[in-house]
Amino acid sequence: MEPNDRHARLLAHAVRKPLLECASLPEELFAPLMAASVYDPDPSFCRWFVEPAVYAFGRRRVMAALVDHLRTGTDAERAGAVRAWYCAHVPLHADRSPAYGSGGVRDPALDEVRDVKDAWLEASMRVFAEATDLRMRQRVLLGLPTSRAAYPPRLHDLLESTLASAQTHPDHHIRRWAAAVDHEAA
Repeated sequence: MEPNDRHARLLAHAVRKPLLECASLPEELFAPLMAASVYDPDPSFCRWFVEPAVYAFGRRRVMAALVDHLRTGTDAERAGAVRAWYCAHVPLHADRSPAYGSGGVRDPALDEVRDVKDAWLEASMRVFAEATDLRMRQRVLLGLPTSRAAYPPRLHDLLESTLASAQTHPDHHIRRWAAAVDHEAA
């Protein structure tokens, strides 16, 4: 780690707990938290930014922002979005955050993400089809489910196209993903 990286890590560690202890966060913190989660190169530490954002702003909004990064970002931002996407699935516990109201409840709409997950699946398959960088293609594809049932009907044609491309891809990791999808279907 560079000396500045160490300083940044210490600063992030110092603010994480106070962010988690807030019942709400100012709107102007959303974009910086999302940027920090996407630009942090360490999958373990990007959670430090994702988790407070999920509690304060809701899983739906956080995941939607990550879908946007995947759709329109640079390869580095897309890679960061993939890392942060994993962290955005952090289990929420009412006793861990004052973001939950009395009785440990909060508006369920904050965390309703089925359509956002479908958007992630679609964006991932499109990035796989368009990317020229092998590592980017691996990142997005290997994070996709191998069960066809995980994909909504509107994405079945795109899944079949992705699968056909993956089956003949020169990279063995990508072909193994395709084989897992085929095995699940059998």
